[in-house]
Amino acid sequence: MIRRLTHTIALLLICSLTLVGCRGEYEILPVVSNELNIPHEDYKNLRGFYLLNEGNMGSNKATLDYCDLSTGVYHRNVYAEANPHMVKELGDVGNDIGIFGSKLYAVINVSNFIEVMDARTARHIGMIKIPNVRYIIFNEANGKAYASSYVAPVKFDQNARVGYVAEIDTTTLEVTRTCNVGYQPEEMVIWYDRKENRQKLYVANSGGYMFPNYDHTISVIDLNTFTQERKIDVDINLHRLRKGKLSEDSNGPQELIVTSRGDYYDHPSRLFFIDLKTDQVIDTLSKAVTNLYIDYETDKAYFYAVDWSYNTQQNTITYGTFDIRTHELTSTNFIKDHTEEDIRIPYGIAVNPINKDIYITDALDYVTPGDLRCYGKDGYLKWKTDTGDIPGHFAFLYHK
Repeated sequence: MIRRLTHTIALLLICSLTLVGCRGEYEILPVVSNELNIPHEDYKNLRGFYLLNEGNMGSNKATLDYCDLSTGVYHRNVYAEANPHMVKELGDVGNDIGIFGSKLYAVINVSNFIEVMDARTARHIGMIKIPNVRYIIFNEANGKAYASSYVAPVKFDQNARVGYVAEIDTTTLEVTRTCNVGYQPEEMVIWYDRKENRQKLYVANSGGYMFPNYDHTISVIDLNTFTQERKIDVDINLHRLRKGKLSEDSNGPQELIVTSRGDYYDHPSRLFFIDLKTDQVIDTLSKAVTNLYIDYETDKAYFYAVDWSYNTQQNTITYGTFDIRTHELTSTNFIKDHTEEDIRIPYGIAVNPINKDIYITDALDYVTPGDLRCYGKDGYLKWKTDTGDIPGHFAFLYHK
């Protein structure tokens, strides 16, 4: 989102003068259902998945879709139907989504809150107010959620304050503690350190508002004291953070995987591997990675890159896979039928945990409805459907 922010921040400021932040002035879009050509399969405990559409910044058009895998029907804008009393709908820029227990959490970035819904019905339960909130992660050990926050308002500012991570009680939906980290924090990972018998939270700091003085660190938070104990120096403008290679007994990760977006000029986007025993960078994959999804059953990471260059004023779009154990690139394109040529701006990715279908979203031009494409594990297109504006974030829903 940082690159798009460069192009849209001025427009946002202009629009805010006329929109006055009121989502109620916008037409409430009806639910549209589309029957997909999905062959009958045994998805076991998997019911389907939610797809959060960001909506362009300043448009207040974040929406929620649901794909019912048992019926083969894709439903657009289910939040409006489930919550007719919520006239303002979801708000401005849906940036992340997740399910924990019986609740569905949608992070609404520019509107400064997390919408909490019933995971089965998408009905409103509550709202958690956090300024410029970015991503959310859940901790099964203590029942807490953690959300990263830029804190600072949406603007480029060399004097912006540091961001923080908010701890959320998932029962009361209240913020219980906050911990200052680096500038403009993004994705997070929780790791249980068996040697020290304590949990740690790692958060990637971007410094996206500080251009050209990006942050270049990962903050390490002790979850017992909820204090930042140190930082790991990695590279500028960090974004995605994932658990990497798992230990042999599968009790936890041995490594972290983190992406750097570079500076969009001469400092390239790259991927880094960090040893959690030493908190040191141990390897680098010199490949742009915008987003990735890891199938831990096969140790395979699927990724795409939309690598923007201000020097050429062009995007370089690529797809591929790499092995999270060997760190080797295993494919330069997991799409085998050449239909990637029809995708204008890949924006979201997920892998069906049961049959290994690959879901790719296309943001198109960022202002009109995008689409969702489903590829089989053989890399051939199975079906596609229209979505809301800028589809980007998945959450799988199970029967239990």
